[in-house]
Amino acid sequence: MDFLIATAMAQEPPPPQAGGGDLIFFMVFTALLVGMFYLLLIRPQRKRMQEHQQMLQGLQEGDEVVTNGGELGRITGVDGDFFTLEVAKGVEWRVKRDFIARVMPAGTVDETRSRA
Repeated sequence: MDFLIATAMAQEPPPPQAGGGDLIFFMVFTALLVGMFYLLLIRPQRKRMQEHQQMLQGLQEGDEVVTNGGELGRITGVDGDFFTLEVAKGVEWRVKRDFIARVMPAGTVDETRSRA
């Protein structure tokens, strides 16, 4: 078995590798990846969040809205972080401000009630 050990020790050491180019490539690739992630995901999501917050701040009584659950209603009262929505004649719900998905054009509630 000693003849295998002698052969293993007789091998030449591996040639030295240039690590500088690999490190620069890694850093540039990582920076490009982070930049693309920011431009494609984070920035558009922040813009949508800001638009939604502005929409929520501008809501007032009489606006017609759709909730995240898909319920259509008219705002009949504003109380801090809660809205009172009239979803049907004589039926009112209290909904948290954050649960409003979007504002509908005026007359949408009346139009849908006339069809039902």
